[in-house]
Amino acid sequence: MFRHILLVVAAGLLLCLLWAEGTGNNWLSLGFKTPLSMLFVVTALLQPRAMPKYFKFVLTGLILGLVGDVCLGLPGLTAFRVGLVAFLAGHILYILAFAILARRADWINPVNILIIAISGFVYWWLLPYLGKMLVPVTFYIVVISVMVAAAWAAFRNPGVRRTGAWFILVGAVLFYVSDIFVAHQRFVTEQFYNRLFGLPLYYTAQFLIAFSVGMVKKS
Repeated sequence: MFRHILLVVAAGLLLCLLWAEGTGNNWLSLGFKTPLSMLFVVTALLQPRAMPKYFKFVLTGLILGLVGDVCLGLPGLTAFRVGLVAFLAGHILYILAFAILARRADWINPVNILIIAISGFVYWWLLPYLGKMLVPVTFYIVVISVMVAAAWAAFRNPGVRRTGAWFILVGAVLFYVSDIFVAHQRFVTEQFYNRLFGLPLYYTAQFLIAFSVGMVKKS
């Protein structure tokens, strides 16, 4: 019951955030974004902790996501860089969490070639626009690609409860896609549709990863 209430509140805040983004008022957007991002941290805290180490890694990653959301909501390149570093560290924590669930053999599979190809295309597409952000964005693309690969590796382990495995995989993929909209907004062209599509994808991803805390017990 409480989970349903939490999701309803989150959905309401997301709608308010999209409306605020449409107004172009950054401070108004931040006023809705901050409590919405706090909710995915709360969600993880309320889950059964089937695997305490997994919980700690995911919780820390979610907190870093909250920090990144606040920073990206602030004006200026410095705030964007701090936000990028926060998300980068968050992805590293997710990699560590997902790696707990994966067997060594699960990391070696043809899907990784597809991940590399997609990330290579995204990098080639963004390259002319990056300027001084070339190095941090390059590193970020590498890390988030490894995060998706780690999610797929965890998913391939049949010993991981299927519900949790699906939450991890879908969450990681949606996070990746949402970041493409963030990059398009930041480096290519500022359009409302970047936020209209990117924000729901991002928050769905974070909530799925938060809920996975209680669903990943290995058999």
